[in-house]
Parts: sequence; C-alpha cells; structure tokens
Amino acid sequence: MTQGSGTRPLRVLIAGGGVAGQALAFWLTRGGHRVTVVERFPALRAAGAQVDLRGQGIEAVRRMGLLEIVRDKLVDEEGVAFVNDRGKVKATIMANTSGQGRQTLTSEYEIMRGDLVRILNDATKHDTNYVFGKSVDGFEQDDHNVVARFSDGTSGEFDLLVGADGQGSRIRRAILPKGFDPYWRLGIHMAYWFVPRIESDSNIRDTYMVPGGRQIMRRSHNPAETQVYFVIREESEEASAVHRQPVERQQEFWASRFRDAGWQTERFIEGMKTSPFFYSQEIAQVRTDTWSKGRVVLAGDAAHCASPYSGMGISGGLVGAYVLANEINQHPDNLPTALANYDTVLRPFINEIQAEVNPRLLRLGMPMTQRAIDAFQTATALACFLHIPDLVARCSKEDRGGNWQLPQSPKRLSAA
Repeated sequence: MTQGSGTRPLRVLIAGGGVAGQALAFWLTRGGHRVTVVERFPALRAAGAQVDLRGQGIEAVRRMGLLEIVRDKLVDEEGVAFVNDRGKVKATIMANTSGQGRQTLTSEYEIMRGDLVRILNDATKHDTNYVFGKSVDGFEQDDHNVVARFSDGTSGEFDLLVGADGQGSRIRRAILPKGFDPYWRLGIHMAYWFVPRIESDSNIRDTYMVPGGRQIMRRSHNPAETQVYFVIREESEEASAVHRQPVERQQEFWASRFRDAGWQTERFIEGMKTSPFFYSQEIAQVRTDTWSKGRVVLAGDAAHCASPYSGMGISGGLVGAYVLANEINQHPDNLPTALANYDTVLRPFINEIQAEVNPRLLRLGMPMTQRAIDAFQTATALACFLHIPDLVARCSKEDRGGNWQLPQSPKRLSAA
C-alpha cells in the first residue's frame, strides 16, 4: 500500500503476542496498517527455552534489519554430545559454522525465545497497539468487517482478525469444522525447565538416552542457568492429558517417569521444584486444509505448527508472518485474494518442513532397550570419527525447507 493510493489502512487485530504475532505486526505496520495485538498474559511473554533460526527464517530476520541485533544475543552452543550414565561422552556432533550447506543438530543461530520476543517487541512497540491481559473470546464477521469479543466484556470492530495464538489456538477452533482434529501426534512428550548451572555444565549440549524410550538433554545458555529437557515415547491417555493439569501434577508425572534414570536425574528433578520456568507439552504438528475463513486467518503455530523436532518452528512462524503480511500489503483492498495467495505461496514450504519430521527416525533416537542405546551410540561415534555429519552438512545444497525461496516484497516495505 502506498501513500496517496486511495486505499485506506486496514484495522488488523492479532490474537497472540508471540514470535509470529509480533513479526506480522512488524510488516503490517510498515505497510501502513493500524495493528492491535492482544495477549492474554498480563505482560510480554519473554520466557521460554532455547530456539533456533534456520534457512529461510534467518533470511526473514535479515529482511527485518534485525539480524545483527539477533547475533548479539546468540547462545554459544558448540554442538551436541551423547553421554552415558557416568557422563562420559560417546560421540559429539559439532555445529556447522562454515556458513555453507545445512545446519546440524545445533544451529548457527541459537537464541533464547525470550530474547527473540524482546527484540521483536522493541522493533514494533512504537507502531503497534499492544494490549496485555486480554484475549479474544469470540467473534462475528460479515463481508465488511469482523467484530471481536474480548475477555473483559468489551468488543471491537476490525477489517481482519489474525489468530496467532499458538498450537492450542482458540481462533483456529472457531473457524474449522466442529470436531475436526488438527493435530498429527507423534507419541512423544516433552517437559523443560531451568536449574542452576554448575561447573561441569559446558557449552556442548548433553543428550542422555534411557531405556524405555526416554531421553534427557542438558544445555546451558548463560553463566547462571542450565536448561533441562525430559522427553519420553508414550502413547497413553495419562500422558496426553497431563499437559492440561496443574503444574504440580505435571511435575509429579515427569518425576515418576524419570526417577530411576540415573546420570544427573536427581539434580534435575530437585531443580524442577524451584525453577522459574516449567513447560510440559505433547509433541504434535498442526495440519489443516485451510488457514482462513472470511476475514479471519491463522498464522504461526496456530496455522502450521511443525513441532520442536522440525527445527523450523520459529523459522516457520517468521516466514509465515512475512508471507501473510506481504500478500496483505500488496492486496489491501482485496483480502480474499491476499489470503488465498498466502495459502498458495506458503503451503509448499510448510509441507516441506513438516514432512522432515519422520516418526521412525525420532523413535530410532529414543531406543527402548539398553542394547539399542549402545548400538545407536556406537554407530554415531563411528560416524563422527569419519566426520560424516560434518561432511553431510557442508555438502548439502540447502537447509531444512528445501530450495523454497522467500518471496520479494515491494522495495518501499523493506526494513533493511
């Protein structure tokens, strides 16, 4: 949209102030639109564990003009080590920092989610109306506008409502057919929290495999704190339901599943009780045939969560926000065209990154028996001795997401 074009700015309401919601606000305000972001938490959710940027996600940040700011906040994680119950390293896969080919298990751009959220907020807060402690409880729409009903009993009229409210999106539930299940479950569950860092915690991420399809990861992001991840293969009603229960019950569940695991498990479970942050989730992808209905559209994990194991969750949210805003900015007076183009342009990329999550390969990395764990570590050690992971990464032509390219935006909207 250009000044003096005769097209009025759109009034856009974004439900959700996370990475995707703020990135979308960044590009829409640069298109001249009036953007309001409502976040149900009382303040900016600048918490969470370590995330990474890859491929097209890095390019999206570069186009925002924020790459150098992101670089200043990167976590120094050199690679991933596989350890036994005594903490002895059996194999290590280092990060690919050559600037060529594919990222390994560790990205060249590792950053804490809270730092990325704060960076995006600093870049948008002067042009975007942020409202905290408020959520969209419902909405009605017609051909001309959408009326949002808020949790405080008020309502507002907008041209477009965007559901950027995460994997459990309430906006998505409202626009999809009743009874439709958007989740593609992997039979894997994860919890993560912070514990005090100790001297032996290095900048290499430790991965410890436990019989019964269990895994513990430890990674350190600053001199004072270490992140702990418990992961388990389990297909049970109890495991699927526990994530919606009080935190105390969630912690009881994870402690009961790992108490006999050995290594540093006792330290991690004890640290769970006083951690400033705790999160428990079922690993799943969000897959739907449509991302919009009328004047309501989905973005980020609400539309296409690829799961943490894709390595592309944050990058997918950044890329999707860029594509959606790009289409709206080019077709502000024709939202049906903009939203249809958003789906057409972005879906091949989303299909690519979701397809890279292979349940069989994930289960291979979470063996059920000690014999299978020993075999995995022996094979990995041999591959590392022969430098196979490094060679594969450097010789790959593209990172996750294939050769899909981020579309160009009009030069007048460039932030760089």
